[in-house]
Amino acid sequence: MTVSNGRFTDSERQGVYRAIFERRDVRSQFLPDPVSPDVLTRLLEAAHHAPSVGFMQPWDFIVIESRDVRETVLAMFEQENQKAAERFEGERKEHYRSLKLQGIMESPLNLCITCDRSRGGPHVLGRNSIVETDLFSTCLAVQNLWLAARAEGIGVGWVSILDQEQLSTALNLPEHVYPLAYLCLGYVSEFLDQPELEAQGWRSRLPLSDLVHGDKWGQPFSSGL
Repeated sequence: MTVSNGRFTDSERQGVYRAIFERRDVRSQFLPDPVSPDVLTRLLEAAHHAPSVGFMQPWDFIVIESRDVRETVLAMFEQENQKAAERFEGERKEHYRSLKLQGIMESPLNLCITCDRSRGGPHVLGRNSIVETDLFSTCLAVQNLWLAARAEGIGVGWVSILDQEQLSTALNLPEHVYPLAYLCLGYVSEFLDQPELEAQGWRSRLPLSDLVHGDKWGQPFSSGL
């Protein structure tokens, strides 16, 4: 039950923040347990209720269960991951190669969230100055799905090490549809206390106080943090 003025109750508010702070990019903890159609529908409904520029709703959802399709995507990942490893040297390169950066075959479902850049016609309200707002809107759909998944106890991993043109071909996407996010979904054995890259020493979370500016870049925020 919500309180007056649209505010959530304390327990509801805690649930929202818990989903935000405990959301993880999952690669290694997937279980084989299937995601039921009812749960999947709830996740997709959450994604579909994201805000979008001009209410264009540019997203589509490709639910991928086929082993053949996933093996094709995995081969793409391995090719691109090898290229990425070559960007590093020495211990950093070996550290990179030790990281598990996808759960394409282990997760029971893969999901590609696409952006139809032609939806809404040539003139979308609010998009004339910043054309990329359709992509930004689709990212909000991804985040909605991710937070809803955490509330359902489902892990999500974003596989970003893919060639987008190859992925478009593999999924038979029209030319005007962009494969924005390739996700792995499934129940997990655990949600780690820290993001996996932080736990494995790749990077640490930056202090919020270093990232907040007041009025202009580089000026202190007068209220402090």
